[in-house]
Amino acid sequence: MGLLLLCNGFFMLFAALVSGIYKDGVTLDISLASIVTMLVGVLAMFYTRGHKKEVKKKEGYIIVTFGWLVMSISGVLPYLFSGAIPDVTNAFFETISGYTTTGASILEDIEVLPEGILFWRSLTHWIGGMGIIVLAIAILPLLGIGGMQLFAAEAPGPNADKLHPRITDTAKRLWLIYVGYTAAETLLLKLAGMSFFDAMNHSLATLSTGGFSTKNASLAYWNNQPLIQYIVIFFMFLAGSNFVLSYFAFKGKIQRILKDEEFKFYAGFILVFTVIAAFVIYFKADVAVSTYHPMIFGEVESAFRHALFQVVAVVTTTGFVSSDFTSWTPFLTVFFFGLFFLGGSAGSTAGGIKVMRHLLIVKNGLLEFKRTLHPNALIPVRYNNKTVQEHIVYNIIAFFVLYMLSFIIGALVLGFLGLDFTSAIGGAASSLGNVGPALGTLNPVSNFSELPTMGKWWCGFLMLLGRLELFTVLILFTPYFWKRI
Repeated sequence: MGLLLLCNGFFMLFAALVSGIYKDGVTLDISLASIVTMLVGVLAMFYTRGHKKEVKKKEGYIIVTFGWLVMSISGVLPYLFSGAIPDVTNAFFETISGYTTTGASILEDIEVLPEGILFWRSLTHWIGGMGIIVLAIAILPLLGIGGMQLFAAEAPGPNADKLHPRITDTAKRLWLIYVGYTAAETLLLKLAGMSFFDAMNHSLATLSTGGFSTKNASLAYWNNQPLIQYIVIFFMFLAGSNFVLSYFAFKGKIQRILKDEEFKFYAGFILVFTVIAAFVIYFKADVAVSTYHPMIFGEVESAFRHALFQVVAVVTTTGFVSSDFTSWTPFLTVFFFGLFFLGGSAGSTAGGIKVMRHLLIVKNGLLEFKRTLHPNALIPVRYNNKTVQEHIVYNIIAFFVLYMLSFIIGALVLGFLGLDFTSAIGGAASSLGNVGPALGTLNPVSNFSELPTMGKWWCGFLMLLGRLELFTVLILFTPYFWKRI
């Protein structure tokens, strides 16, 4: 955790540098936050230097969960020291929303914030996107600490794919792809017409599937510049797909991508959902027409682009907004609410349940019909032409049940705190799925500022729970976890 604080403080220095370049008046404040964070990190490492450097499974879960909390707590300092968000509750909400790549915000006027703070806000997304723990695994071996347990506890999806026998090399390869995609999107957005500052911030938010924007209107600010939105759509799609597949693509193993069941369903879902949404938008909804295309083609392109943008943004849990999808039609409001529970691919930076889990649950459910007719037959679930071990299927079913229970309890608590039905279920689903925009008073053109204080802390807990995929956090609340064996 001391090492994580050192990394966090180091990233704050980047925000201070940006602040200095733009002369926004908060350079010293962010620098002080960085110094305090790194000092605490150094002290933590100093006082634990003699401890046994052995990370087992239990320690892995503890470090992951408390590591995220420690990062989030230290991450509030730039907001508090600069006065950008003087309230502790609001600052913590914005910070944990950033690290968990949820993208829900309490800020009512984003554009008045200093550039250094805006960059730090986007940077919390980027740090959390691939996982602050994965970053640490690449460094921990230098201290003589193994990292496989941490990667297994943090990595998104039911399995942590290994690209290389050494987990540190895996982390480095994933981060190299992550950094490369971020740089590529920044360049393309700049060439498409964004300012360099906006391009940089939106790239950090896109690849992390976060959703923080530098504009109050989010990506709707560029509704008359379709190229910008198509670039963001493309990189949201990449960020929501398994990063291991990107590695295979760069190695020239295209067939492995085309044969991957999850990727085929992920792309297929987006295509089908986009067609449905575009059809309803074109015939039923009132959406601004792009000024770049005349007459009928402009309406068709605009409907398609808004549908594609919002489907990809919600499925990948990025949460960018090109239009208020809750105002289109009641059908599309329910439609997008359903997409809150889909999620991107396992091994991506997206939140949600994940396409792989849905796929295996459906496959297992369909096989139950065969098992009913042939009770003595052994009929395994198969994925990518390989038999899925029974314990993995049980784990996925348990995850789904726990996820839905967490959603119901989350909505009940928000309802108890005074939110109406639509806002309560929308806020719980959005927070748990790390989506960002929700329904009701928490809709895409509003924010979470009106939540009561306890509601903000509760949503923060749901964000952490969803980002760390339930078990990592919930296992700490079980009595047998703390028993000595």
